[in-house]
Amino acid sequence: MNVLLPIHVAAGALAIVLGFTALLAAKGSTLHRRAGLLFVWVMLALGVTAAMLGLRNGPADGNVMAGLITVYFVGTALTTLRPPSRRYSRINAAALTLAVGLALFAVVRGVEGVNNPLLSPSGVPFRTIGVMSFILGAFLLLAAAGDVRIMRFGPPAGRERLARHLWRMCIALFIAAGSFFSIRERVATILPEPFTAGPVRALPIVLLFGMMFYWLWRLRGRRALPVRVRHDALRFSSGAK
Repeated sequence: MNVLLPIHVAAGALAIVLGFTALLAAKGSTLHRRAGLLFVWVMLALGVTAAMLGLRNGPADGNVMAGLITVYFVGTALTTLRPPSRRYSRINAAALTLAVGLALFAVVRGVEGVNNPLLSPSGVPFRTIGVMSFILGAFLLLAAAGDVRIMRFGPPAGRERLARHLWRMCIALFIAAGSFFSIRERVATILPEPFTAGPVRALPIVLLFGMMFYWLWRLRGRRALPVRVRHDALRFSSGAK
């Protein structure tokens, strides 16, 4: 099981680099598509290894939940861009079940966390973990509502499809970046002292959500968004070239 730890750490570092690369690259460009696809596979490895490592401490360990949430968001972000099929319908149904279960677990964990004044073994206050659990639970419920809509009315198209893909990828990146930048000791092992200050560590998270909301705003605007999404047998454009 110890071999999983270096794989997990390497996957986490690579996921942050690839995620921000895809986010900053021109949408629809070769760099964006390749970095995004690699990001998906690296995040799946990150989530699976996190869950497996967490299971050493029992199924209630927070890393198990974080790993499964990561797999859910990045997996459904990828299937959003796939052509409709029975296979992906089954995957979406399983994902909905997972999202609802994880959301309920997150709420319970959030209640326990905010009522615990102690520090976790990793040095993070349980109350902070509780607040984060509530936030993740809210995102999971929002995502589950989107899954229900797809099961009832079919997959979205055009801008709605891109928006679903975008925000789910960003939440997956938030989990990877947040787990690293939230703990000063982790940052200090890689970056010099000036980068370990709280405001500096919070900057990547602020940038992430800033860019996510910017692109969601662009997608909802009247002006055509210069994005072209391509993969396998599917190609569609949301606007201009």
